[in-house]
Amino acid sequence: MNGQKHKRKESFSILLISHTGQDNKHFCISSGSLRLFVIIPVLIVVILVGLIYTVWASYGNEAILRGQINAQAQQIKQLEDEKEALSSENLALVSENETLRGQEERPEDFMAEETQTDSTFPSRYPSSETGMLAETYSEDHPYLSISMQAGGSIVAAGDGTVVSVGADDTYPLIIEIEHGNGYRTRYMCRQDAGNRPEEGTQVRVGDTLVTIEAETAQLDYQVILEDQPIDPLMILDAKG
Repeated sequence: MNGQKHKRKESFSILLISHTGQDNKHFCISSGSLRLFVIIPVLIVVILVGLIYTVWASYGNEAILRGQINAQAQQIKQLEDEKEALSSENLALVSENETLRGQEERPEDFMAEETQTDSTFPSRYPSSETGMLAETYSEDHPYLSISMQAGGSIVAAGDGTVVSVGADDTYPLIIEIEHGNGYRTRYMCRQDAGNRPEEGTQVRVGDTLVTIEAETAQLDYQVILEDQPIDPLMILDAKG
């Protein structure tokens, strides 16, 4: 007979002893059952930990997504505000451009109409027929330079009041007239003249301010509108 090997089944005995000495109980548990008894709670704990981590991670991802959505919403609102501001600025620029274009298209008509209704408008050429235009207006040369000869006269370009008669290192004679409508005219002569108006004198357009006695003289004529020099040729109705 072949020898048969018998496998031992390992088991554990649990004896519950009553302190009264009665009803003692004895349990016998196999090793497999004991392992299951230990493993099952561990699995339950692992599963619970996994569920908790999953829920926590989902809440964290949701918070991140909400933050990103809020940031994108703020960026969209900022872009919309910038777009609206640019649209408003563009409309203002278009309106300003149309206004400037209209002024450029009809400057002579505008000046002629104002000249007809207001004699204080400095539209007169500032010298008699002997004055010849030598240099025109520019940003670096903000006045007209007029060459004059003996016998010629510097005349008022419009009705107004002589508010200043003076001189500086460049001009021995400077006359300034206030026209009362935002315009001032300045007559700067590089040669001195004996006959000159007094401050406070009321003048009419075409009135003689100075008679040139030297053989030649240069008049630098400036028109100032609201404290800013402008090109006199834009408003002159005669150019000598």
